[in-house]
Amino acid sequence: MSDKIVEGAKAPAFNLPRDGGGSVSLASLKGKKVVLYFYPKDDTPGCTTEAKDFTKLKAKFKTAGAEVYGVSPDGVASHDKFAKKHELGIPLLADESKKMLEAYEVWKEKSMYGRTYMGVERTTLLIDEKGKIARVWNKVKVAGHAEEVLQACKEI
Repeated sequence: MSDKIVEGAKAPAFNLPRDGGGSVSLASLKGKKVVLYFYPKDDTPGCTTEAKDFTKLKAKFKTAGAEVYGVSPDGVASHDKFAKKHELGIPLLADESKKMLEAYEVWKEKSMYGRTYMGVERTTLLIDEKGKIARVWNKVKVAGHAEEVLQACKEI
């Protein structure tokens, strides 16, 4: 992790297409707390659990003044299918170019069963109303994570 994606640093700008059409930019979210949770792949067990957990807490995040977005390298069509299948209420951003994933330093070399490959390291960031990174969670374990992020939203 460089000194770019650390607490207190300015969050890198982005503008990405989202499920259901349209796009979302960091500039359009100024003045709001923003939770970006980066996940590896639509409709896989851990990613589905994480998306459902954030969806369950959507109203509480809203009460805490925070907007939650899932981000993965999957395309909009995949996100639409994933969101519909699991009745997700969290917007999913598509970064097929991986430019945002690289800017946020979550596109990393991973290894499984002795082979290495590039993929998303499950990471969550909380960005404050001024566009600064307030919290970073690296190598996220899904169980209880959405609740932990919600608590952090209430504290900033």
